Amino acid sequence: MNDTAAEIASQPDVWLQSLALTGQAQDELIAPGERMLVLGCGTSWFVAQSLAELRERAGFGETDAICASEFAPRRRYDRIVAVTRSGTSTEVLEVLRLIPPSTRTVAITAVRGEPVDGLTNAQLVLDFADERSVVQTRFPTTTLALARHAFGESLEPVVADGRAALTQALPADPAGVDHLVFLGTGWTFGLANEAALKVREAAQAHSESYPAKDFRHGPVAVAGPRSLVWSLGDTDPELDEVARAAGAIAYRNRLDPLAQLVLAQRFALALAAHRGLDPDQPRLLTRSVVLTP
Repeated sequence: MNDTAAEIASQPDVWLQSLALTGQAQDELIAPGERMLVLGCGTSWFVAQSLAELRERAGFGETDAICASEFAPRRRYDRIVAVTRSGTSTEVLEVLRLIPPSTRTVAITAVRGEPVDGLTNAQLVLDFADERSVVQTRFPTTTLALARHAFGESLEPVVADGRAALTQALPADPAGVDHLVFLGTGWTFGLANEAALKVREAAQAHSESYPAKDFRHGPVAVAGPRSLVWSLGDTDPELDEVARAAGAIAYRNRLDPLAQLVLAQRFALALAAHRGLDPDQPRLLTRSVVLTP
C-alpha cells in the first residue's frame, strides 16, 4: 500500500483523534458575531470555502473564504484563519504579514515550529493528521471534521460513513472514465472543488467542479459517454438526468459528504493506477509551495 492509500484509509480514526481539540477549535473558530476570513492555497483554499460556509450556516457570523494569493487588504475582519498543512506556503505567510495587530490570527496546521507560528496569535495543530504524501487527503478532511464537531454536529455518523466509504464499490470502472465533474452546493461546493483537485493531482485527468445548479449553464456541454458526473451532498436529483442526457454516468450516494470525498479520493487513486501513475510522486508538485524572493 502506498503512502496516499494508507493515509486515505486512516481517515475515520484520525477524525476521532481530532475530538481532543474540540475546546480549542470552539475558542478559535466559533467567535460568535465576529467577521472572519478563512484563507489557504490549493486544497487548503477549498477547505476554507467549506469551513466558511459551515460557520456562517451555523449562525456564528459573517465568514468569507479566499485564495491566499488573491488577498487584498480592503475589508475589515475581526479574525483571520489561515489553513496551511505545512505552515510554510509563501502566499499564506505573505498575507499574514499584512494583517494589523488588532486582528486575531489563527493557523490550522499539521506541523509545529514552522514560520506560520510566528505570524499568528494561535495555532490549531493537527499533527496527528499530517501526511507523508504530497497529495493531501486526511489533513483537510480532519480539519473539516473537527470544525463540524466544534460547531455542534455529532461525528459518530460521519465516522461510520467514512468507514463505509473505505470499502464501498467505486461508482464506475476507471478504465471507462477520462473526464470527471464534481457538483456541490453550500459547504459541499468546497468538497467538490477538492475532489476535482485530487483527480488532477493524483491521476492527471480532466476534472472539473461547479456549484450544482450551474452545471446546466454551460459545463454540461463537455460531458459525454466517458464522463462521470458526481454529486456531493443535497444537490438537485434532476441534474442526474441532465448528465445522462449528455451520455455521462451520473452518481450520487447517501453517505455523509465528507465520506463521499473519501470515496472520491479512492477513485482518484484507482484512476492513477489505471494510468500507470504513482500518486505518491505527482507530476510537478511538492508538499509545499515555497517561492524564492
